[in-house]
Amino acid sequence: MTHDLFSFAKDSDDTAKVKENSDKIEADTVNNSSHSTSVGEYSASSIQVLEGLEPVRKRPGMYIGGSDENAMHHLFTEVIDNAIDEVLAGHGRFIEVCYHNDHSLSVRDNGRGIPIDKHPKFPDKSALEVIMTTLHAGGKFDTHNYETSGGLHGVGISVVNALSAKLYVEIARDKNLYAQSYERGYATTPLISKGACPNKRGTFIRFWADPQIFGNETRFQVETLYNMCLTKAFLCKGVEIRWRVESDITFQNTAIPSTTTLCYKNGLSEYLNDTVPSDDRVITSLFCGSQGQLGKHGSLDWAVTWKKHGQSSIRSFCNTIPTKLGGTHETGLKIALTKALKNYADMKNIRKASIITTEDVMASCHALLSFYYSEPEFQGQTKERLASTDAMRIVENCLKNECEHWLVSQNKQADLLLESVIENTNERLRRKEERETLRKKTGRKSQLPGKLADCSSRSRADTELFIVEGDSAGGSAKQARDREKQAVLPLRGKILNTAATTPSKIFQNQQINDLTLAIGSQPGKKYDEQDLRYERIIIMTDADVDGAHIASLLLTFFSLQYPKLIENGHLFLAVPPLFKISQGNTIFYANSEKHKDEIIHEHFNSNQKINIGRFKGLGEMLPNQLRDTTMNTKKRTLIKVMLKLEDQEASYQAVLKLMGTKADERFQFIQRKAVFVNADTLDI
Repeated sequence: MTHDLFSFAKDSDDTAKVKENSDKIEADTVNNSSHSTSVGEYSASSIQVLEGLEPVRKRPGMYIGGSDENAMHHLFTEVIDNAIDEVLAGHGRFIEVCYHNDHSLSVRDNGRGIPIDKHPKFPDKSALEVIMTTLHAGGKFDTHNYETSGGLHGVGISVVNALSAKLYVEIARDKNLYAQSYERGYATTPLISKGACPNKRGTFIRFWADPQIFGNETRFQVETLYNMCLTKAFLCKGVEIRWRVESDITFQNTAIPSTTTLCYKNGLSEYLNDTVPSDDRVITSLFCGSQGQLGKHGSLDWAVTWKKHGQSSIRSFCNTIPTKLGGTHETGLKIALTKALKNYADMKNIRKASIITTEDVMASCHALLSFYYSEPEFQGQTKERLASTDAMRIVENCLKNECEHWLVSQNKQADLLLESVIENTNERLRRKEERETLRKKTGRKSQLPGKLADCSSRSRADTELFIVEGDSAGGSAKQARDREKQAVLPLRGKILNTAATTPSKIFQNQQINDLTLAIGSQPGKKYDEQDLRYERIIIMTDADVDGAHIASLLLTFFSLQYPKLIENGHLFLAVPPLFKISQGNTIFYANSEKHKDEIIHEHFNSNQKINIGRFKGLGEMLPNQLRDTTMNTKKRTLIKVMLKLEDQEASYQAVLKLMGTKADERFQFIQRKAVFVNADTLDI
């Protein structure tokens, strides 16, 4: 279930520091000279120096976010982004993408071609080889080469090379064709001249993802590749992306063509017109436009509308890189739309203008925002959130003025939009009044389930609710918790499968009612973020098959009843250990068989007795063990749960397919996906 519907991201706040390679946790030892022990000699010879592209192969997660299927697609992102940057710089017009029968990918552009002359700092190598084999080498550090670019760290194509079993590159430059081959980051041939090509120019790269990194089935998802190309096409007006899938490649979605040319002459507005029908909009016209002169910073494209039904959706980009987690440019968009509509309401002498909030304006807003910026700052190499501090100001200033002019020029449409926003304001105030009335009728504590051990903090900030299986695990968790910030709710075994149960039976179930009361906010369409009682909801089950099943049932419940809670980043999975490994005073914890073997090989003396204990469940762990491995905010690992599918209805249908009553659909899914599962390396 989780592999197809949910994507997981490590929690990045200070209370959930993530350590690489399953978070090895070493037990505390007595801190005094008479009891101190030495785990091993630590000297200059202990310091490893990783050269060239070795760090990438050693720790791929630092560069592409992991070593799974999703991370593998990031290789394609890096290659096509380089081609897009050439187009945006005005040196190319088309990009060819092909998924080959042998599951390799190729990208060709008609740009300038990567330089092939000798590099002044490395006179024995061409500039091409330096770029392909050296981290932080590229032409995007200097804005004279690329005014705006998604790749500023100089690691993209070298990372692709490092994580590819094979890579082949052709450069058509100065009317000559050159080629070079690589394997796992190293050049296997010199730069070879293949003769004259007077009518051809650009760069061609074909790569084979490395099974040593990504597992034996290094197959890309055609649907994912196509959607990535589609996104690039509507972001870059008039650019042709020539898409092709070779004949032996099979894929499920028949709506995706095997050969086509993707091109949007009107960019974002054309795409939004195609995806949001006019009869489903609050107003028929779009608020869209481009601003090409933002000083030294670049440019801005946008397209915005408001739907009659459904929740809001914002897709933002910086230098064509999708910023899935938003960032400062998205914040600027929200502030600009809110200020512009409030000013328009003021001008119309609307009494409630002053109490309109961003929540009211964005409730049903669908927006595309493409920001081009000369030197963007992202959070992490995967670039999912824009962090540039002045991007908010730049976007806000530009869009506020544009939106105010648009509202005045579209007077009738603007009145309809304002009427819809005022309705959202009234609904928000009504919900607030209901909450106040409920609080007056019943005290906060009287609403809570009896088995809940609540935290003492009156503020929701940094508070956590641990959902655990059974009273035994609940007892250990209650002793191990931080009483000020952490609450514990024990459940009796496995909850209902809410995807295979009628709504009436769901909310007649005592465990579901207890869980809903503890969460605070009502499920479904009545969900209100302000009612949520805890900042983080953490599912903490045993590290075995039964625990995984209970976690899946809870994930089903949250995805169907609380999708907004997941979307807003409140749901997490704890990662408890499965083994305790000790030798003398040296103690480690491992969360899988593979992790256990790695720890023994790396940290223990095989000539002495090694004690290995397997935890049957959380209830068997001592409170101090549970605290130090799973609940201590400074040592633990948390996995953030996120809905992978952007369309909420698609997410809903996917859960029903995987967890519902139609066993034949679930069986077909298992048949399709079984080829991607490596039983030897799969960790629950």
